[in-house]
Amino acid sequence: MKKAVFAMIRWMKSFVAFQLICGSLVYAQEAVPAAVAEVAQDAAAVVPEPVQPTAVAEVAAPAVSTLNSGDQAWMLACAAFVLLMTPGLAFFYGGLVGRKNILSILMQCFMSMSVVTVLWVVVGYSIAFSGTEIAGGFCGNPMTHFLLNGVATDASFEPVTGVKLGLSQQMFMVFQMMFAIITPALIVGAFAERMKFTAFTLFIALWSLLVYCPVAHWVWYGPTNLIFGLGSFNAKDAVPEGALDFAGGTVVHINAGIAALVACLIIGPRRGFPKQINPPHNLPFAVLGAGLLWFGWFGFNGGSAFGATPQAVQAFVTTQVAAATAGLTWAIIEMVRNGKPTVLGMITGVVAGLVGITPAAGFVDVKGALIIGFGATIVSYFFVAFVKPAMKYDDSLDVFGVHGMAGIFGSLATGLLALPGVGVNRAGGSIEQLMLQGKAAVVTIIYSAILTALILKVIDWTIGLRTSEDGEKIGLDLSDHAETAYTVS
Repeated sequence: MKKAVFAMIRWMKSFVAFQLICGSLVYAQEAVPAAVAEVAQDAAAVVPEPVQPTAVAEVAAPAVSTLNSGDQAWMLACAAFVLLMTPGLAFFYGGLVGRKNILSILMQCFMSMSVVTVLWVVVGYSIAFSGTEIAGGFCGNPMTHFLLNGVATDASFEPVTGVKLGLSQQMFMVFQMMFAIITPALIVGAFAERMKFTAFTLFIALWSLLVYCPVAHWVWYGPTNLIFGLGSFNAKDAVPEGALDFAGGTVVHINAGIAALVACLIIGPRRGFPKQINPPHNLPFAVLGAGLLWFGWFGFNGGSAFGATPQAVQAFVTTQVAAATAGLTWAIIEMVRNGKPTVLGMITGVVAGLVGITPAAGFVDVKGALIIGFGATIVSYFFVAFVKPAMKYDDSLDVFGVHGMAGIFGSLATGLLALPGVGVNRAGGSIEQLMLQGKAAVVTIIYSAILTALILKVIDWTIGLRTSEDGEKIGLDLSDHAETAYTVS
């Protein structure tokens, strides 16, 4: 009995304990969330309300640029390449003249870099590339971008309405500046060793503004399509019915080559021409200059696609192929005619090929580059070796024979060899396009010849063109600059 009672008591104790444990768990479930909620309410009461921004703190978000950084970088590099071509030209020309005139050549090339740069940023760029035209589309208004006023640094620049390059206008301006610098410097070779430095400086200033800038406007920019239509902007599908000039066959080489011929005819030959003319005094200098020109020409032609595009690569390839073909062709001609090729002939041929491919670089394929390289050498060699001696004009460094004639050949060949997608009706090379190329060349020849002759005559009537006889005897290094490149031991 006792055992039964004790068992019943133990059972009741266990039951009570169980009830106490269950009650504790229920209390915990109800009490803890309530406590947490109460603490949260207390904390919320302590936290201050968020501060509302005032009008002063509101700042407009910066505009998002759409400039193509890759294209900008490529174009900056190309602009530097083209600038390097003018010192390269200085060494090329400097090595081909007599030793008493090398400094005068270097000085003239560097003066071109300085004078044209200043004129370009003041009014030259506006004359060549202002969309606000004067005189019925003859040139841009000089005051539109006077001192680069309104030349944008963002991506708003449209060379043709609706055509964006992904470049800033300032980038376009500085790339075109390098072309404006080297073009009058090319003419130096025609009157080397006999033009006064003061006359030269005035000549390149006037020629740059009155000849180069208007022609550049006609060929590359004129919105009214006055004479040629557009050249370089064919790369961006803005293709009117006009002449094609990818990188300056007309604007640079025909223009400068014709001016060179006129200049050497007006100034007259050097003393003792042709029998007593000194040979090139330093051919390694000339080879160095030719190498720098070849290198810089990749920016000259490759940059004229205005972007790191497949067309830029195409221009790069055709430039190399044409230059190599032309140099090889000139060497073969000399081996056949004279039994031995010369270094002077080789580098002259390379330059002729580079000139010839310039108007066509982005418009032709490798087959076209081979044809143009070969043909440019044939034409240039004929004028240098046969026409010049027969006509007895003293184009000292064959600017007309190489730049002028290879430029004309390249421009005409572009009309026949251009790939489909450029030119009249975008059908590629044709007789129609050839006629347009011929028109562009003829107009440029006439305009450049007349204006160059007028400029030179005015300078001759005022301050005189030619150095004195004594100055020519002792050399322009001493007579114009009181310096000499070589000491007499």
